[in-house]
This record gives sequence, structure tokens and C-alpha cells, in this order.
Amino acid sequence: MVRSAGKTDIAAASPAPAGPDSARAAPYLSVVIPVYDEAENVAPLMEALERHVCHGPFDHEIVFVDDGSTDGTREALALEHGRHSCVKVVRLRRNFGQTAALAAGIAHADGAVIVTMDGDLQNDPEDIAALVGRLEEGNDIVSGWRQERHDAFLSRKLPSLIANRLISRVSGIPLHDWGCTLKAYRQEVLKQTPLYGELHRFIPAVAQVVGARVAELPVRHHPRRFGRSKYGITRTVRVLLDLLTVSFLVRYRTRPLHFFGTVGFFSAGLGVLSGLAVAAMKLLQGVDMSGNPLIILSAVLLLGGAQFVSIGLLGEITMRTYYESQEKPIYVVREVLERQDADG
Repeated sequence: MVRSAGKTDIAAASPAPAGPDSARAAPYLSVVIPVYDEAENVAPLMEALERHVCHGPFDHEIVFVDDGSTDGTREALALEHGRHSCVKVVRLRRNFGQTAALAAGIAHADGAVIVTMDGDLQNDPEDIAALVGRLEEGNDIVSGWRQERHDAFLSRKLPSLIANRLISRVSGIPLHDWGCTLKAYRQEVLKQTPLYGELHRFIPAVAQVVGARVAELPVRHHPRRFGRSKYGITRTVRVLLDLLTVSFLVRYRTRPLHFFGTVGFFSAGLGVLSGLAVAAMKLLQGVDMSGNPLIILSAVLLLGGAQFVSIGLLGEITMRTYYESQEKPIYVVREVLERQDADG
């Protein structure tokens, strides 16, 4: 592992990350923090980051993403940017949501290690060093676990408990706290993971597709001091819908025909059985076929089966076009040990 020797001077947010010709060395650690209407929390959060990150062992940058705030967050971030050379600010034109804000911050982060956290002071910057330490043990993602969570039980903790168990069961990754934003990632893993919808909480599941090693670490969680929470129980519905997307991506992203074809053949098989039952009723019992609802059921099942198989074939064609047009391999290499020359 190689870390930069000195602190990096990070200027204001630019349209894209610094290019290879930049005179500034890339930092080892990038802390990405999306904020939305958190004006009162910016200064105390930066004070905590200054104690536990700025004076820590890692060359670093702090990337704030203003997700279209309407209070004084913009001015508070501008003030901190002027005070601290390590602060980078990315301002979005409107409120796009937490996943989009995280994606913007990740795109503008230059560190080999990226830590994401909330900007409401409920995550503790003191835990960042421990997360990075677990990452350096050979993990690709280290997820925070808020063992003692200071949130309302009915609107936050109970839905989260149910969702966490469901997500762990579907994904096969036994994490206790999928919703904790405080996580540490290796840059190469995180930047290969597409983000949209509410998928930021499912990054460990999606990254597992490319062979990411995932670990979990208990972290502190503090009561909210300023402002109000932007999340409610209605968010659970969106999370469950995104879970269906993640479940499909994890299992069938490169072979959609396996899913749709299985459903199609099952549906067509039921249609054939239903048709045979209609024929048997006609031949053995003389039942009038024109008034038998099983005929309609047979037709619907057979047609549905054909449609599912067709969707699967279209999905296969789409995926092959995607990989071939962008020259994307269907594998991810962790490392290559080259052969040594005979005279070496």
C-alpha cells in the first residue's frame, strides 16, 4: 500500500476529477458527504472531520455534495471550502436524492479509498480510521453497523430491521445494517458499481457480482442535533422495489433468459396441462368445451409463456449488445502475476 507523503491542496469543485497531468498528487482517502438542507450541521461536522481525519495518518480530501439545498448550506460549504484546502464542494442544480448525490461525489473523488457518510452528525468521523483499517486487511468494502441506533422506533428502526433481514436473505450477504451510509470502499470496486434509484444501500450486493470482499464493523450513531430527518416510513416501499432490481441484477444480469425462460416454460407447461384437462373432460364426460373457462386459461398461459421466453431472448440480445459495443468483459480480474523471464 502506498500513501501520498503530504496533504493535498484541493480546490473548488470542478466539472470532472483532476486529470493525469494535474500537479497535485491524488489523495489516499476521499470522504464523500452528501448534504441537503444541513446548514447548521456543516461547521460542527467539519470540526469533527478536522480532529479525526485532517490530523490523521492519511493524505485526504473531503468531498461535500450539495444536493440542491434551499437553506444556508451553500454558504456554509463555501465558508468551509475557503478555510480548508482539503475541502472540495460539488453543487447539484436541484435535489436529485441521496443516491445521485453519492454518485456525484464518487465521480469527483480521487482517493484510492472512498468513505461515504451522512452530513447530519449522526455518523461519527472517529470511526473512519477503523473502517479504513479493516479495508487494509484485504476487504474491498467495509460497512458500518449502527448497533445502538438513536432513531424513532416505528418510523425508522422497525422498517430498517425488517428491510435488513430481507435484503440479507435475498442477497446472501449477512449484513446487519444495509442502510448505514458510513462505509469504506476501494475506489476500483466502487467506481465499477452503477448507482441509480435507491441503490446506494445495495452497493455491497451489486459489488459482490464482481467478486468484492465485504466486511462489517460496529460504528457509533448519535441523535440528530440540528435540522430534521429527510426519510420516513414511505421510503421502505421504494427500498423493497429496488431490492427486486438488485435481486435480478445479482442473479441474472448476464443471463436474463435463464429467468424469463424458466417462467415462460413453467407457464406454458401449465397451459398444456390445462388444455389436456379440457380434452379429458370433453372425451370422458362430454363437457361442452365452448363454455369451459379452462380453455381461456390454457390460451392465456401458453401465450404468456411465449411472451416470457421472447422477453428473455430480447434481454440476451440486449446484454450481448451492451458488452460487445462497449468492449466490456464478462469477468473482473483481481490481479495478474506475470511470468518471469528465464534470465530474471
